[in-house]
Amino acid sequence: MYRETEIIKDFSTDGNGDMIINVGPQHPATHGVLHLVITLNGETIKKIEPHLGYIHRSIEKMCESLTFRQFIYVTSRMDYLSAHINNHACVLCVEQGMEVEIPPRAQVIRVLMDELTRIASHELWWGAMAMDLGAFTPFFHAFREREAINDIMEETCGARLTMNYNVPGGVVNDLHPNFQKRVKEFLELYKRKVHEYDELLTENVIFINRMKGVGVLSAADAISYGCSGPVARGSGVSCDVRKIYPYEIYDQLAFDEVLETDGDSLARYKVRVKEMNQSIKIIEQLIDNIPEGDFVAKTKNVLKLPKGEYYQRVETARGELGVYIISEGSTMPYRIKFRSPGFSNLSVLDKIARGGKIADLIAMMGTLDLVIPDIDR
Repeated sequence: MYRETEIIKDFSTDGNGDMIINVGPQHPATHGVLHLVITLNGETIKKIEPHLGYIHRSIEKMCESLTFRQFIYVTSRMDYLSAHINNHACVLCVEQGMEVEIPPRAQVIRVLMDELTRIASHELWWGAMAMDLGAFTPFFHAFREREAINDIMEETCGARLTMNYNVPGGVVNDLHPNFQKRVKEFLELYKRKVHEYDELLTENVIFINRMKGVGVLSAADAISYGCSGPVARGSGVSCDVRKIYPYEIYDQLAFDEVLETDGDSLARYKVRVKEMNQSIKIIEQLIDNIPEGDFVAKTKNVLKLPKGEYYQRVETARGELGVYIISEGSTMPYRIKFRSPGFSNLSVLDKIARGGKIADLIAMMGTLDLVIPDIDR
């Protein structure tokens, strides 16, 4: 996240009298390192060039040296705010090759965890984006609910952020006895406090003026650039994988795909806020209807996928994540490729920023909701 107090480390001028400034990169130990080379005419943005590579770890190549059980958890370090959903995509792809039947209990548990992860991710985005724009209070409100989710995750999965909970065939262990009780307490907390989100930001005149009409992305451009998730849905593009290519039990659930048509920063903001309410709706349908039975199907300790190609897509908090595996029939993948949502979403930054003001770059980047390791992998 980039704040208005970000240090501009270097600037120069070109032959046309335009100013070229460098925003970032930050210290390599930080969680996401992005370098923007911005060409300005006064305060007006003429061009933005994102430079990646500062946190590259060659995750795809690492996965090719790991077994079909091991590589799953490396993906937690890509979009770490959607770690559980990333793992979910990987196990679904492996299970496609194994042709294993997943117990109904495991399917419901996975979806519950997916939606809790989505809410936790959007909560962090909401608080951090508000803080980037100068509103510090929402950060504390967002983390109040997010901490409740992290506590639930820690109790059942043993970790708060990178849960490593999905395994081929199901989940690694059953739900904690307190899980249903604590999820219901969270639902009650969220419903009691969600009105504060509108009072603090959504209906705030200053906030609306900073967001409305800023960073407009047309539906045609969203499709052309391959955008997905709230970035595309804020431009009216229907692309929710849970609806279009349903996996697990999503086709059995009642929830709405949130769409806004204005295509500006405010529209992208509204999509994410409304998506949290839809995730709450999904959780309410499942929390009292978790089937009894096994939480994992029996599988071999050493997995070998039949020779062939496999692809699976899921809807993370930032959009469509695709996992592509080529297997030669051994215990390790011959080739793995991840189609991450952040890369395509970042590619529109120059498009939506040109002609805008440098001060508005904060709102544009904030509503793209970039997690750099998801892009620079």
